[in-house]
Amino acid sequence: MKKLPVFLLFLLLFTLIPGVALADESAVNSGDTAWVLASAALVLLMTPGLAFFYGGMVRRKNVLSTIMHSFIIICIVSVQWVLIGYTIAFGPDQSHLVGGLSFLGLNGVGADPNPDYAATIPHQAFMVFQLMFAIITAALISGSFAERMRFPAFLLFTVLWTTLVYDPLAHWVWGVDGWLRNLGALDFAGGTVVHISSGVSGLIIALLLGKRSGLDADPPTPHDLPMSVLGAGLLWFGWFGFNGGSALTAGGLATSAFVVTNTAAASAALGWVIIEWMTHGKPTILGAISGCVAGLVAITPGSGFVGPVSAIIIGLVAGVVCYLAVSILKAKLGYDDALDVFGVHGVGGTWGALATGLFASKAINSAGADGLFFGNPGQLLIQAEAALASIAFAAVGTFILVKIVNAITKIRASVEEEVVGLDLPMHGERAYDHIF
Repeated sequence: MKKLPVFLLFLLLFTLIPGVALADESAVNSGDTAWVLASAALVLLMTPGLAFFYGGMVRRKNVLSTIMHSFIIICIVSVQWVLIGYTIAFGPDQSHLVGGLSFLGLNGVGADPNPDYAATIPHQAFMVFQLMFAIITAALISGSFAERMRFPAFLLFTVLWTTLVYDPLAHWVWGVDGWLRNLGALDFAGGTVVHISSGVSGLIIALLLGKRSGLDADPPTPHDLPMSVLGAGLLWFGWFGFNGGSALTAGGLATSAFVVTNTAAASAALGWVIIEWMTHGKPTILGAISGCVAGLVAITPGSGFVGPVSAIIIGLVAGVVCYLAVSILKAKLGYDDALDVFGVHGVGGTWGALATGLFASKAINSAGADGLFFGNPGQLLIQAEAALASIAFAAVGTFILVKIVNAITKIRASVEEEVVGLDLPMHGERAYDHIF
């Protein structure tokens, strides 16, 4: 008998894990379950939306490699989450830092609810909803190194980063007895876990890889802005599941999160366009969609804790500060974050985490806390501590992982590959058969 590859033997071991019994349907609320499953599908749609959003902003010779990043991440993280990711993030707590291995291979994760996380939906529904967050987070990072990372290195980095950075951070913030959760940090749908971690990680990769070849002599411009507008629309649409679904029930809290999500996105788009118009004399569609995403990022941590008027303020500020980060900070520091992952997600996510400490109100969510403007200044300090911890963990973890990956396989594309574009050297195909 021929020897099976090691990874196949590894997978075969999981067949020894016992199955799970069918649920007691009386414990499951069909309305809540339908909402969470629909929300999971909405969040999944965000990653193809991100592929279009990013794909339209790169040069045409790199559009397929950029889209491939997002698409293949869906496949990689979906398998990783089932095998080990979910149990690291949401398994029984180990020293307030990671989850134990009780849910390895989804052992015991079945149709019965897990009351520690969601008492009215199947445990698997909660699991698959959280999976979609892990997918989109890894995909967000890819915008920082667009047009210059080799595909084999990208695959290895994605597996390592998701397992060793995202999964533990998710446990810190959302896992029962995670240390930031115990501290009282509020992150309704991923300001620290998703946006700060991806934005900061993207910045570290951009700094380590260096600028794209020929960047100063020939600054790249978006090759297909309508494609990016389509992607932004899909992101806005999917974000209702991202934030609204995080209520884990179909009711008032999900509705409130839905409303403030839309409000902040619109407000931030207006804020970005207005300051861009004042600064450069013309409003752009690229600015409008960038502002929209910045607002969605900023409202995410507070979406289950703040009201509509607060969402307007959070969005407006996000549009302005993210614009300044992209147009001024990036230029002054000279780093090549290709698609502004840090400027939008790192800066916007940090503002959103802090804004939650300002505007959170127990009148919106009694399970949360009041923020500074509602009589509790201590919450702002807690939010700042959670943001700083997330920044430090993501930065150090990413730095180490990039060094490890580069020692195993060359991470940066060659100058020749960058000149040709990564579509042909990495994937043997091109997006367009004609030049335009």
